[in-house]
Amino acid sequence: MAKKEMDVVKGVDLKRYMGRWYEIACFPSRFQPSDGVNTRATYTLREDGTVNVLNETWSGGKRSYIQGSAYKADPNSDEAKLKVKFYVPPFLPIIPVVGDYWILHLDHDYQYALIGQPSRSYLWILCRQPHLDEEIYNQLVEKGKEEGYDVSKLRKTPQSDSPPEQEGPQDTKGIWWIKSLFGK
Repeated sequence: MAKKEMDVVKGVDLKRYMGRWYEIACFPSRFQPSDGVNTRATYTLREDGTVNVLNETWSGGKRSYIQGSAYKADPNSDEAKLKVKFYVPPFLPIIPVVGDYWILHLDHDYQYALIGQPSRSYLWILCRQPHLDEEIYNQLVEKGKEEGYDVSKLRKTPQSDSPPEQEGPQDTKGIWWIKSLFGK
């Protein structure tokens, strides 16, 4: 039985979507540090309309990060289907890795979001705050289930009450981000 076409949010205002998002839960990947905490993404709109993506996590007290760019898959569509491109390895920009970033749900105030992609191998729940109301969390999980995701794979990401402000000691092994994002 073919899975139904995924519902993707339409008419997202990218300017409002910019800024910092905390990872509340995701499908874990064997490449991602299992002890990663305070994982977050920061999006910044560039003058050319593309988005700078900074993904960060802390593991063993060290900050791992990777930067990339995002852009609309189809500039003429109002669907929130983005492509995200990273260069592998992060400090040697040679091989771009491209993946899908589909916004499946976004509240009116742009405070929480459900992100997936067509293969349904990855799912993220993001929030502007490090903690998300349980009732809203459950609604987003339910939405993921309706869209054909195996939500039993969702794992909550530990977030501290006071997230790290500054960029901590750097760990340049940013490769796990790419592998976990795109299952490479």
